[in-house]
Amino acid sequence: MAVFVCLCGLPGVGKSTVARVLAAQTGALWLRVDLIEAAIAQSDFAPQDLADLGYRALAAAAEGALSQGIDVIGDCVNPIEMTRRLFQDASARVKAHHLDVELVCSDQSEHRKRVEGRAADIPGLALPSWAAVAAREWEPLATGHLSIDTIRLSAEDAAKIIAVHMERPGP
Repeated sequence: MAVFVCLCGLPGVGKSTVARVLAAQTGALWLRVDLIEAAIAQSDFAPQDLADLGYRALAAAAEGALSQGIDVIGDCVNPIEMTRRLFQDASARVKAHHLDVELVCSDQSEHRKRVEGRAADIPGLALPSWAAVAAREWEPLATGHLSIDTIRLSAEDAAKIIAVHMERPGP
């Protein structure tokens, strides 16, 4: 049975770094909302407000892959229950396992350094400032998820832990 791993966390905690390693370790399809939103924004028909378009496109692509038995890694901030439910529902519709993984960076000065020191790896992607990250809305995840502190674990070790949970779903 396919697994949908939703990596969530504030910008700069290491979601894409962990996702890249996890995809290489497991062969799962890595869907990154930043790529989707950048492509939409570059469209001649892009709306002014992308709002939830990237999230909905990611959920639809994930559902299609999951229905074919392909494991998926969703990489997005996923800050509120409403967006998390979107991905959980996509998994449920195709009877795939679902694993929410919250990535945090518990050292605020290191988190700030990461945010301020990174460069965009997607053409046209505007990275948020530290002030924007610090002010970002974030609802705590409900029970039943995996939480990983990227200040304590390398991306490789984090990916190994997630991969174990992919083999036997459950937090």
